[in-house]
Amino acid sequence: MSEEEKARHALVEEMGHQLEESPGDEDRRLGRLVESVLAMGADLEMATVLQRVVEAATRAVDARYGALGVTDEHGTFTDLFTTGADPGLRAAVGRLPHGEGILGDLVREPVPIRVADLAADPRSTGFPPGHPVMHSLLGTPIRIRDTVYGNLYLTDHRDGQPFSEDDENLLTALARVAAGVIETARYHERLKTAAEELQRHLLPDLPDLGPLQIHARYHPAHATPQVGGDWYQAFPGPEGACSIVVGDVMGHDTSSALTMHLLASMLYALTLDQPHAPAQIVQRLDQALHRSGSDTMATLILATLHPQPDGSWRLRWTNAGHPPPLMLTPAGHVTYLASDEAQGIMIGVDSTQAQPEHTHPLEPGTTLLLYTDGLVEDPRQPMADCLHSLARLTESLASAPSTNCATRSWPLGPTVTTPPSWSSASPPPEPGHRRHTPQCLNGKFPRLRTCWRVRWPGIQ
Repeated sequence: MSEEEKARHALVEEMGHQLEESPGDEDRRLGRLVESVLAMGADLEMATVLQRVVEAATRAVDARYGALGVTDEHGTFTDLFTTGADPGLRAAVGRLPHGEGILGDLVREPVPIRVADLAADPRSTGFPPGHPVMHSLLGTPIRIRDTVYGNLYLTDHRDGQPFSEDDENLLTALARVAAGVIETARYHERLKTAAEELQRHLLPDLPDLGPLQIHARYHPAHATPQVGGDWYQAFPGPEGACSIVVGDVMGHDTSSALTMHLLASMLYALTLDQPHAPAQIVQRLDQALHRSGSDTMATLILATLHPQPDGSWRLRWTNAGHPPPLMLTPAGHVTYLASDEAQGIMIGVDSTQAQPEHTHPLEPGTTLLLYTDGLVEDPRQPMADCLHSLARLTESLASAPSTNCATRSWPLGPTVTTPPSWSSASPPPEPGHRRHTPQCLNGKFPRLRTCWRVRWPGIQ
């Protein structure tokens, strides 16, 4: 069961308990409340659920107007959901409630309130300009334990009668559910922030590897609080060489993030010990994990870059089950450094199997893009189509500054249907060998998680 499903189940279960605790035998109103329970359990977006809460409360109690105000930790109103009033009420009033008068009492002294005549109540401060006049009020705090998240209130029974104790019990039940929704949403927001901070702290600062220009971007692909195992590294080697890594540990939890940090540290140590053999380094990493009894599975690319006497560079790399590197030539041609033999198996599957290793010349001005699957993956599309879309986007940004491409999120669709322009360094596939079949692709993709952009300087 996913976290969303668990939260939905808990929400419906909580409202079921509230129904059982609500006294009274007015089947009509309870039936309306049951209907609202089912509706609210289908959607966990906080704003949607809170709007449904105030609408359900207004219908169940048969009031003319309902409102649900959300407050921050200081008691200041941050949002207001209403029903029964003119849609232009917010614009006419021009502000959220200030927490004064009776509504302020619901926050300061969080107990239910029933007022038969608002005009005669000494706590009443009147209505702001543009607000409709209301005569009676039923209000209850939105709270869990000692934490108040706002208030839920109704005005003016349609039959003109004062609000009853049964009305109060029904409103209190719905207010408690609203409190659970707000508390869950704020918990998820705190968790999301903590998850992002944890992962960012585990990711390294980029060293100065001049004359190479290196940029990296990490951006969560999900709105939900998922800690991922994506990582990148770059470090200098002997004789002007350097190593770059992009990897992705399976899973989306704190354990994955910590495992990612462990793998990055181990890989760095192994690279210092044996800087010129990417395939051997990755296999040694795999064997070390196997001997430790770890069940970690990960994909990665480890590449070493070696300067050549003529000013060009030589790329030497191994790919352990990771999406292929993308190369952009100075002439604006794009190609994936991939073939049927280029990709090895992911870490954690079979440590006895050697990883393939490859070399490729890189002329000055070449750009190499390394990334994780969050950059391109879309469950609605074949991976080949997704990769084709990335290639077309890269081609369209060939002349853009490196820093601009490293700090913006670009949509990966829609694309054109023209075939990719394979560079001379990566000739078209021979008959019987598949590469990435370009097809028309519509729609947009998630934002990238981890992305490298490496650029080689030109020759003066």
